[in-house]
Amino acid sequence: MRTNRSVPASTVIPVLTYPDVREAVAWLGAAFGFVERVRIGEDHRAQLGVGDGAVIVADTGGDRRPPRPGEVTHSVTVRVEDAGTHCERARRSGARIVTEPADFPFGERQYTAEDLAGHRWTFSETLVDVAPEEWGGTSVTGSG
Repeated sequence: MRTNRSVPASTVIPVLTYPDVREAVAWLGAAFGFVERVRIGEDHRAQLGVGDGAVIVADTGGDRRPPRPGEVTHSVTVRVEDAGTHCERARRSGARIVTEPADFPFGERQYTAEDLAGHRWTFSETLVDVAPEEWGGTSVTGSG
């Protein structure tokens, strides 16, 4: 795949809509540690990086809108080094913690938070490498 400095290098890039792009960029940085890498217009879009991943924050307009209160249309999972510490940072920044950090049989410690616009984020810390078959999953090989 060719690289392009105008687009994040990640293979999958969620685009999430916020009523105020600048406010969302500042909040996502403070709460979740995202870093702005490209700004498109003053309040149109922004590309944010986190680890080797990326997300695009987009303005409202046309058919783009953030989730309505009480509505969950999606969740974005982000891998982090320490879910407990990350959760406390998010809480201090005003994130609504939907589920507290918990350990799961598939080897991850995860928590879920809702951001200022109602988007759901699950943050996942790897505790141990576990084969899917050990917890009831099934390994499937494919061409990716």
